[in-house]
Amino acid sequence: MRISLIKSNHDHLGKVITYLVAMGAKAAVWIVTEPRPEHVSALSWLNDSSDSRFYLVKVEAVRIGDSPPAPLLTLIVGPSEETEALAKSKKEFAERYGERHKWWSRLLARPDAKLHQHLTPGSYSRLGISSGTRSLNLNYVVLQDECGVELYIDRGEGAEAENKSIFDHLEEHKSEIEHRFGAPLQWQRRDDRRASVIRVSMQGGYRSPEDEWDDIQSRQVDAMNRLNSALQPVLKNLKLVA
Repeated sequence: MRISLIKSNHDHLGKVITYLVAMGAKAAVWIVTEPRPEHVSALSWLNDSSDSRFYLVKVEAVRIGDSPPAPLLTLIVGPSEETEALAKSKKEFAERYGERHKWWSRLLARPDAKLHQHLTPGSYSRLGISSGTRSLNLNYVVLQDECGVELYIDRGEGAEAENKSIFDHLEEHKSEIEHRFGAPLQWQRRDDRRASVIRVSMQGGYRSPEDEWDDIQSRQVDAMNRLNSALQPVLKNLKLVA
């Protein structure tokens, strides 16, 4: 809490922020006799843009009849429910991006992840390369509690029919592909969407304990290598329509 029995000023605004950071606090209360408009705007912006909560309170002395003077505190600025919800959402968003970037950094550093090792770690849920056929990507996928690998079939806008034709061609070789892969695959034609997917999913994601990441990623990379090997003999025939 910072009490300034004067008008708000830049010096005390700086001290409010400095003390909050230095003490590792989550909330700051600044009490003044007269809040200046620029400081009202500044604290409102801080509430919208940070995880901390800032309160600007105006203090006045009031008297009712012959009673002794008493302080009257009026809240000028404070975090709204919407602001707190937005700040929480921003924090969770940043955490997700940070955790996914850490996941991809760890995965790409693995010597067995050779297919994707030339890539730069990203922050999104997918990380992919071309399968060798244009617009057919081999993607790693990671979510909070699940991860996997996939062939993502998408030739772009207006290519819905071509995407389904490619998927159908691959599905005609389903038994052959799954035999080489060594397990059933998830065949998602997705007629309500432009792209189609052939996927393998497994438990464990970036919210899993970090000491489990190595085991999870080992299974994920192994699945990618087996999926690529299983698909390549059939994908080579697609070069005629690439």
